[in-house]
Amino acid sequence: MDNFINIDFTSKNLDRYQIRSSIFNALKKTMPLFNGQLLDIGSGSIPYKEYILKNSSVNTYVGLDIENALLYDSNVKPDFTWDGKIMPFEDISFDCAFATEVLEHCPEPEVVLKEVYRILKPDSVFFFTVPFLWNLHEVPNDEYRYTPFALRRHLENSGFKDIEIIATGGWHASMAQMLGLWVRRGPMSKSKRKYFSILLKPVIKKLIKLDKNENVLFKDGQMITGLYGTAKK
Repeated sequence: MDNFINIDFTSKNLDRYQIRSSIFNALKKTMPLFNGQLLDIGSGSIPYKEYILKNSSVNTYVGLDIENALLYDSNVKPDFTWDGKIMPFEDISFDCAFATEVLEHCPEPEVVLKEVYRILKPDSVFFFTVPFLWNLHEVPNDEYRYTPFALRRHLENSGFKDIEIIATGGWHASMAQMLGLWVRRGPMSKSKRKYFSILLKPVIKKLIKLDKNENVLFKDGQMITGLYGTAKK
């Protein structure tokens, strides 16, 4: 799972490095809050399972993904599937839960969040990440790009408390991510892609190093790459 955990910085992954590394770093910071039975919502290929089981107090890891997930990725192998409306679990079944880059795909986010709330035990933690600066993906099931204000409102409306939301990156990281996306995914010849990837690699590396996401304030004029955070039941 080298594309998700301890990802190497290479000319070929300039589009993914910032977002994948920021999500993994946020997950590591949150893992001390994980314990017991964990639910991975929108689990995909379940890239974090082994790491979490080895490095946290989680003893049972359950992957849940949408019923048609296999249409997009043959590597998706969840333990359970659902219809996006009702999770196949009893109330207060899990000690913690997380969803990385999932909520932007949910047409009715509060339907999903209220289900997360329902299956969590009291005082359990929910960890989440969402993109803000990212290309269209899994179309047409790419619904939203969240501001911290909208995300907080959806969480509060779903019953959550003690909500903390942090940017995954600020202006420098945003520029690094846009350059990475352009050079790896933008329309250009293979030779130009190779040339610009080599040329921009040190620039992108420097921009990421300069970025201090923990200092980002959500005010007018601020740019962000995405958001992560926690909320409690």
